Amino acid sequence: MQARKFLIPMANTKSAAKRARQTLKRSLRNSSVVTRLRTMQKTAQAAQTPNRERIRALISAIDKAAKRGIIHGNAANRRKARLNKALAGAK
Repeated sequence: MQARKFLIPMANTKSAAKRARQTLKRSLRNSSVVTRLRTMQKTAQAAQTPNRERIRALISAIDKAAKRGIIHGNAANRRKARLNKALAGAK
């Protein structure tokens, strides 16, 4: 994990220090999920013919990220719509 990527602000209270620690942990976890989504999306788009199983796995990962609040729900729906459109056009 790259802990240096995110800076911890100087906290004035104990609760603010705890909140900063929690935010750091969440940011690291969320960035790995977003990176994984981006990688999956690139491999799905780079293929000459769309792979149904790969696209299905990507849609599932997008749904999970949206459910946990890592990406916005509308952004997830937009990505899924584009994937389904590409899948339908390839038939």
